[in-house]
Amino acid sequence: MIIDQTKLKDFIIDSGLIPKAAVDAAEQETKEKKENFSEALLRSGGISEENLRKIQAYVIGIPFVDLKGQKISFEILSMIPEPIARRHNSIAFRKTDDGLEVAMLDTEDFEAISFIEKKTQLKILPRLTDAESIKSGLLQYQKSLKEEFGDIIQKEAVTLAMAPEEKEDKGVSEKDLKKLAADLPVVRIVDTLLSHAISQDVSDIHIEPQEKQLLVRYRIDGILHDAMILPKNAGAAVTARIKVLANLKLDEKRLPQDGRFKIEAPEKVSFRVSTLPTFFGEKTVMRLLKEGASGFTLETLGFHGDGLERIHEALKQKTGMILATGPTGSGKTTTLYTLLDMLNTPDVNISTIEDPVEYQMKRVNQTQVKSEIGLSFSNGLRTLVRQDPDIIMVGEIRDNETAELAVNAALTGHLVLSTLHTNSAAGAVPRLIDMQVEPFLIVSTVKVIIAQRLVRRLHKRKEKYMLSKAEFESLARIVDMNRVLRMLQEEKIVGPSDTWETISFYKPKASAESEDGYNGRIGIHEVLKVTPTIRNLVMSGGTADAIEAQAKKEGMMTMLEDGVFKAVQGITTVEEVLRVVSE
Repeated sequence: MIIDQTKLKDFIIDSGLIPKAAVDAAEQETKEKKENFSEALLRSGGISEENLRKIQAYVIGIPFVDLKGQKISFEILSMIPEPIARRHNSIAFRKTDDGLEVAMLDTEDFEAISFIEKKTQLKILPRLTDAESIKSGLLQYQKSLKEEFGDIIQKEAVTLAMAPEEKEDKGVSEKDLKKLAADLPVVRIVDTLLSHAISQDVSDIHIEPQEKQLLVRYRIDGILHDAMILPKNAGAAVTARIKVLANLKLDEKRLPQDGRFKIEAPEKVSFRVSTLPTFFGEKTVMRLLKEGASGFTLETLGFHGDGLERIHEALKQKTGMILATGPTGSGKTTTLYTLLDMLNTPDVNISTIEDPVEYQMKRVNQTQVKSEIGLSFSNGLRTLVRQDPDIIMVGEIRDNETAELAVNAALTGHLVLSTLHTNSAAGAVPRLIDMQVEPFLIVSTVKVIIAQRLVRRLHKRKEKYMLSKAEFESLARIVDMNRVLRMLQEEKIVGPSDTWETISFYKPKASAESEDGYNGRIGIHEVLKVTPTIRNLVMSGGTADAIEAQAKKEGMMTMLEDGVFKAVQGITTVEEVLRVVSE
């Protein structure tokens, strides 16, 4: 938000809210630290955020609104979806004949204003507010959803209690379970649970039967949170309803099952369902996959510098392999889909074999593995090669046969993209050798190996700090800090004369928009290019450590180094990087 700082300073002095000396001190601090004048004033403690916001509103000629303690109609509030409200600090609070009044921290956030106008088909009237008012508005989303959910549970508890009980030797019949799953209370409970999860940007829903209750947990930004507790007797009905949606066998409770279903709310969301028998009943986990979650670029995923260049070079090749490695949930599939999106032009035929198909892509022939009928990765890949593809994506190389077929496909004129479960980029080579792929075939086909993890991204409201000597020394024991500094200077993130004594890091700051100071996730990566020297190492039986050491000599940034690099940029924190990357 652009505010004439001279006018702001003059008005504050004229108002007498702060002594002139305090204003001058804040102005001096602004010049020295190259920070915002308003933030320096707030930090001095001489003025409250509310009063400063009122003055800013007066200077720019926009009304100030205070939402603290104000009850907003959920019909008005929900005109802006909660994720958008959080991301852009915007709360719809009143509808008039002139348009929709929206309280904002930045009344010049034209992206948010344009989005809300298109969604509501109303003229947007921006109003300036403070962080506490935004916090109050955001809490009302939670209260409304939880009240709605609580009301359903309370009203229908008696009905749920009537569910037939299972006997030790004989479970509830399929007929009873179908009836249970179709009951209006159960349908409403599951529908509300799903819509609540979507509004919270949840990646996974865990429904876990306990001894005396049914626990529902959400994974948000990679961290599990308790979401709600339901009565124990709701378990069978909720599980039956989800099984109906995912087209699973209702009366099969002794074996795990997998399925999926799709809903529109208001965007298309696919749910990947997995059920597993546990001591107290069936546990259900649902992975949420938003179908609109396309349009990523390598830059938005967190790639930069030499690593980004190496991937672009590999994508220009007509043959060979590009591998993405990392544990489950590290974003490998999203990286591969982003690469496919870049390669997806009218002059190429792209075919994939996946388990499961996570995102549907136009002009890409996607095949779902179905092991129960014999359609495995290896069988599917064997057929794909006969389908005249230019580019093949194999969801995962799990066994010797798939590895051999993928390598042969890369040798016979195809560009092959796939994933492997290894901890580092260099670790992919011994993993392929373990799968009985000959070293000479690996060096002939593999062009680039990407290893990655996902770290939580700091919210824009964050605190700057300097590492203490002890903290720096502790970090330097596991990361080559001089090497990271050179890379920061090469990419012009810091000045050529900057040292670690002058470089800031950041820590999360709890706020109305983000309780833990984080918002979303981003990747940290290492990109290993198979160069002639690395080919020689592989052929001579070099270890993963030796391959990594050589790759570092040739300029590869490790995941830990990339994490520290992004911590200096204020994208994440050192603590978050160390939490995610275990050496």
